Formats: sequence, C-alpha cells, structure tokens
Amino acid sequence: MIKYLTLIILVVIAINTYGQKSMDFAPKSLYAELSKKHGINSAQLYELKSAQQANPLLMGKFFKILGGESNSPLYLYIGRVNSCRTGGCSGQPSNLPLGHSEYFDYFIIFDSTVKVINVKVFNYQATHGHEITAKGWLKQFIGYTAKANLEVGKTVDSISGATISVNGITNNIQLVTAALEKQVVKQ
Repeated sequence: MIKYLTLIILVVIAINTYGQKSMDFAPKSLYAELSKKHGINSAQLYELKSAQQANPLLMGKFFKILGGESNSPLYLYIGRVNSCRTGGCSGQPSNLPLGHSEYFDYFIIFDSTVKVINVKVFNYQATHGHEITAKGWLKQFIGYTAKANLEVGKTVDSISGATISVNGITNNIQLVTAALEKQVVKQ
C-alpha cells in the first residue's frame, strides 16, 4: 500500500513539475501596454474564433480590441510557443504535447490593417533563450505584415544561445499574422 501511495505522490509531483500551466489570456502586462502605448484604459476584448480556425496549430486566441479613442479596432493574439528542453527533441514538431517541452507566452497587438505594432513576451518558462524577451530585440517585428517574409539571420536578428526561441517566435509571428489577415480580409 505504501508503494502505491509513494507512486501516486511521485506522479503528482512529476505532473506539477513538468506539465504546462494553462495560459493567461488576460495578463496584467497586456492592459498596461494598451493603456501606456495605445491610450486604451478600458479595453474590451472580443474573441475571434474564426481566426483561430484558420490555423489550428496555433496555441492561442485572437481578439478584436475596442475601447480606444480611435474608431479603428486593434487586433490581438495571445499565444504560447513550445520549445525543446535542453538536450532533446531535435526534429520533433514545435507543437509538442503538454509536458514534453518548455514554453513561453506572448502577445502581439496589430493595427486595423493587421500590421504588428507591439510584441511582448510575458511568461518565459524555458531554461534558455530568455534574450528574446528584450524590448529592443522584439522591436524588429514592429511594422511586419503577412506580405513580408521573416527569416532568422536576414530579416530577424539571431541570438547566440537562443536559436530555438528565436526561430519559434519568428515562425509563430508569421503564422499568426497570416491567419489574422485572412480573417480580417473576410470581414
């Protein structure tokens, strides 16, 4: 009986240690950015479920933001990017099952024409690559539209020691922007 109880306790500890927590779709840093940079003090977020359906591989949600001084809406994506644990998962997809990868959560704010106007990593849970959270590095995505191509080492600065995170966020921003643009063009 003690063996079974010990096994159950170890399994619970392992799940809590290696399992991913659910994503925060209302991070405080989002509302601070909306207020400080975009003059929106009481943002109203409306989920765009059809944009998510445009690319089911994305692990996040799309929103339309209303509540600013402008009549033009802003758009928002809050999502998660999985990255590999140190020493493993080469050749595996970035969309790994829960508990088999490290991850980070971030958001992108788009203007009404689906041009990136802000990117922020607000929850970095990987052991390497935290340099991608730097505002200076993330600024290079401002102005990006789906018509352009992002390529690490050419249009996006690479970071030594953060290759997986750099490629993960770069690829994700391209996918997110393309999916949102398809949705907004339909409206």
